[in-house]
Amino acid sequence: MPTDIPLVAPSDAHPVVIVGAGPAGLAAARALLTRGIPYIHLERHVDVGGIWDLDNPGTPMYKSAHFISSRDKSGFFDTPMPSHFGDYPSRAQILEYTRGFADTYGLRDRIRFGTAVTRALQDEATGVWTVSTGTEDLTASAMICCTGVTWDPKLPEVPGDFSGEVRHSVTFVDPDEFAGKRVLIVGLGNSGADIASDAAANADRAFISTRRGYHFVPKHLFGRPADSSEVLPIWLERLLYRVFAPIVIGDVRRWGLPRADHRLFESHPLINTQLLHHLQHGDITAKPGIARFGGSGVVFTDGTREELDLVLFATGYNMSIPYLPSEYLEWVGGRPKMYLNAFAARPGLFGISYIEVNSSAYTLFDRIAHLVAEHLGDIRSEPARARRLRRIIDTETPDLSGGVRFVGSDRHATYVEVRAYRRALRRLASRMDWDDLEQGRFAGHARSVARAKATP
Repeated sequence: MPTDIPLVAPSDAHPVVIVGAGPAGLAAARALLTRGIPYIHLERHVDVGGIWDLDNPGTPMYKSAHFISSRDKSGFFDTPMPSHFGDYPSRAQILEYTRGFADTYGLRDRIRFGTAVTRALQDEATGVWTVSTGTEDLTASAMICCTGVTWDPKLPEVPGDFSGEVRHSVTFVDPDEFAGKRVLIVGLGNSGADIASDAAANADRAFISTRRGYHFVPKHLFGRPADSSEVLPIWLERLLYRVFAPIVIGDVRRWGLPRADHRLFESHPLINTQLLHHLQHGDITAKPGIARFGGSGVVFTDGTREELDLVLFATGYNMSIPYLPSEYLEWVGGRPKMYLNAFAARPGLFGISYIEVNSSAYTLFDRIAHLVAEHLGDIRSEPARARRLRRIIDTETPDLSGGVRFVGSDRHATYVEVRAYRRALRRLASRMDWDDLEQGRFAGHARSVARAKATP
């Protein structure tokens, strides 16, 4: 991996290119715009919103989706979500909020919609990028990839033949699709639990298959969103969970689910007790892993068999970036390995959103975008400090686990513990003598945009 590629200062001739106008791309755009760093923003869809827009090609979103982090912890800096939103906002509310954010900061008019990136190549002698869109080639000083992590579905191979329908959950949109069918949902992430609940309420018969047990966390504790407990140390959260889970959740083995084989936070907890409600009422049946397909049915590892019409795999995604040559990044388990999950070993290449965390993603996107923008500003005006960051990237691998031993699977290759991750971001800002990102930083820009709109 070449790390001696020259750093190129952002300029009108060589702007930064941001790819993707979902939440991560919008955070990047605001960070650059408010610093006066020239950029070009490309989006293949016709509007902002990313995966939250059901009309966006390839989105994994479904009608019943809600945020799994709570409203008051999930917004962008200086743009809280409206108080009339639910504690866990719906897909439609998140889309409304995201588009409102783009308008508040004047980001929409700077986006080239309907423009997909087909290839991005860097001249290693000069550091300049050539970004191809199919209709033109753009030159750039840097690439910020914000195209998300839930577009490239992972579909496991299952021996045997099945006469019914097999799909990945990326194709699922409407619970009405399950009407009149015998449905199996495979996989027990938060999306899998949501979709299984839709199947339980709409299918003729519904099943969920999982090889691993998970910890269920109720969305509310004492009437407050459960993620309010992030102010507590992990050891205390775990202690409280051990005390209250048997009372609030119970033993999930009673309803056919396996017991969790890991400690709380070592994999994603399920912020969904609706599935337990359906299991308790017999609306859906839990099954172990799939052994094989067999004609019109599925045989499970316990030897049981069920006749089915549809098998829907909620088995996750690869974090692919198809417009980059694969050798531009180091890949671990289908995940790009980057310093702080944002700074590639290759100079001039950055990613925002290539991270898995059980917390408010939008706020983290802002924090990451802040550091990327500070570094890009340094390339232009403080080149010695920019080179110092490159030495840090080349030589250091910070521990982002917070002492949590994540499950050793491909999915967990980019997992971070949110408190440890925030500390690492703040620590880097301090080392580089950058300002920390604080509330109020963007308020003036929003007022300027509002005044400009109000001026006849």
